[in-house]
Amino acid sequence: MHINDAVFLEDLCPKFRFRQWRKSIHRFTGKSCIYCGNPSESIDHVLPRSQGGLSTTENCVPACLSCNGDKSDENALYWYRRQKFYDPRRAMAIRAWLEGDLRLAIRLLQWANPNFKDTNNNNERKKSNYKAA
Repeated sequence: MHINDAVFLEDLCPKFRFRQWRKSIHRFTGKSCIYCGNPSESIDHVLPRSQGGLSTTENCVPACLSCNGDKSDENALYWYRRQKFYDPRRAMAIRAWLEGDLRLAIRLLQWANPNFKDTNNNNERKKSNYKAA
């Protein structure tokens, strides 16, 4: 069987691919809102679609319903600066996310929230506990 003859689940059900993409965005931040740190229930476009923002990973961030609704169709960085819970580390994380540097964004979120749990780093730590014989 040739790879071009294969049928993939994503091809049969495009919604499956979209759901997996949404889950992966929430997984990056440990299912917390990138703006305030509360549990995230939605995906927010940093540059709103009404202003030409695309539905790409770099432009979509996990957000709680409160932040997503309050932000509405404003640019996220301008809106975020006016909030009571503004944190410059989170603002830098949003900027890094927009530039496509998700690794830096996650590091900045960890710095802003010490209780942040990154599943990728936890797996690496577990592996490093074993010592060679």
